[in-house]
Amino acid sequence: MANQFGKQMANREVCDMVFVDYKTKEPFLFCDYANTSSQELTGENVFAYGGKGHPKKITFSGEVQLLAVAPATYVPTASNPPHTQRVTIETQIQTPKLWELMTGGKSSKTAEIMKRVKVKVGESNKVSITDTKVTLTKENVWVYDGADSNMETKLEVTTVSGKDITLQDSKAEGTEVVVFYLATRSDVYNLSIKSTSFPKAFTVYGDTYMKTTDEDVLPYLFKAYKVVPQANMSLSFASSGDPGTVTLTCDMMVDDDGNMLDLTLLPDEDDQGE
Repeated sequence: MANQFGKQMANREVCDMVFVDYKTKEPFLFCDYANTSSQELTGENVFAYGGKGHPKKITFSGEVQLLAVAPATYVPTASNPPHTQRVTIETQIQTPKLWELMTGGKSSKTAEIMKRVKVKVGESNKVSITDTKVTLTKENVWVYDGADSNMETKLEVTTVSGKDITLQDSKAEGTEVVVFYLATRSDVYNLSIKSTSFPKAFTVYGDTYMKTTDEDVLPYLFKAYKVVPQANMSLSFASSGDPGTVTLTCDMMVDDDGNMLDLTLLPDEDDQGE
């Protein structure tokens, strides 16, 4: 069985990953929809030179200052690059839980949203909206002439009662107007991201497969003991082309025992589960 692990192998499958809250030890997110995933470790060697021709004599691997927080005077260069230890995934599939993980934002069921509707003026210079999930007030309603696409002709509101809005200026019945209003909903998913919101730490467990030159398929697993997502999120929206891609980059840290990353191969008959 042991000789399975000495063979040449390759991978052509993404990792499924479980993100576990580092503090509570409870699973936070299961990601089985990534397009790509990677675990990356990079560093640099520093050399002592000596003698004619300036040859390299002694190698030092990984300067201490780069394994922790680089000092303010440190500037990465091609000859003195920073260490990189990170877990990265790219995905076109998104979930609200993924947004929470990436931003450190707090979710709730309440949000204030802006609505825009076109309605026609009725009797007594009134317009009515049909949204039953909002309470209108003069402070959260704005009405514009429907023929003015530049929204420069604002129509003054005298009273608001229920869903009925009474206009100050007389308008012919059937005239189209545009109504903007703010609605507070308590049946939504809302993610609140503040200037004080930061992602928390996680332990990440991943699994995929390696295929050997002898056609053995070996389950491959990794454990990143402590990672912290970078607070970077870009959401793109387009009406054509490929779906937008979200990239999650997590910096790998060490835990209290100095552990950072485990890479594990299982025998080919082992099943990782579903």
